[in-house]
Amino acid sequence: MSDPGPEALFSCPLCGGSVSFLLHFRDRDYYRCAFCRGIAMHPEDHPSAEEEKARYLEHNNDTEDKRYQQFVRPLVYAVLRDFTSRHRGLDFGAGTGPVITAMLRKNGYSPEVYDPFFHPDPGVLSEPYDYIVCSEVIEHFHVPCREFSRLTALLRPGGALYCMTELYEDDIVFADWYYKNDPTHVFFYHRRSLEWIRGRFCFDTLQTGKRLIIFRKGRVKA
Repeated sequence: MSDPGPEALFSCPLCGGSVSFLLHFRDRDYYRCAFCRGIAMHPEDHPSAEEEKARYLEHNNDTEDKRYQQFVRPLVYAVLRDFTSRHRGLDFGAGTGPVITAMLRKNGYSPEVYDPFFHPDPGVLSEPYDYIVCSEVIEHFHVPCREFSRLTALLRPGGALYCMTELYEDDIVFADWYYKNDPTHVFFYHRRSLEWIRGRFCFDTLQTGKRLIIFRKGRVKA
């Protein structure tokens, strides 16, 4: 895009709030939401499906990669702490190598796997789950409100959604932030964005750490 104006011709793809121009970087324009504080790439600058898949193939996630296992271990430990092997789980956006699934299976768990490019079985999205894991996935959502609505609908009462992403903090200079450099990262979440998700989709609790985010659904009261 060229000559970005002060205002965008679209609304925040998460909360629907008003957005204003923030940065032009590598032929991509970024806008910040005044309400949820999320940062969105302009929809016209989103990568195509072919470009996305090519980028993900570069990741080459190996289920035996010790470094990546270390990276996702906090999420895996959280699932092991909160649920048993009898509970049903889903690794959503598992990528080329479902590392989290492999680690959970070594502990006797049996999560299902879904990825629109590499494990595109729509059947697994028609079943309810006790827990869903999304590691380095939610920043790739072109329409995050729609995707969180889908994930929430898949969770049983008492279930939990575990996400890993890097949050945008107020003290981060977005122009210098490495996390924006990946062209498939199209939405960046602020803590206020997470609070909006919690309220909009009626999660009982929200826990946030350095990267690990946990949304929990309440149980149905008798």
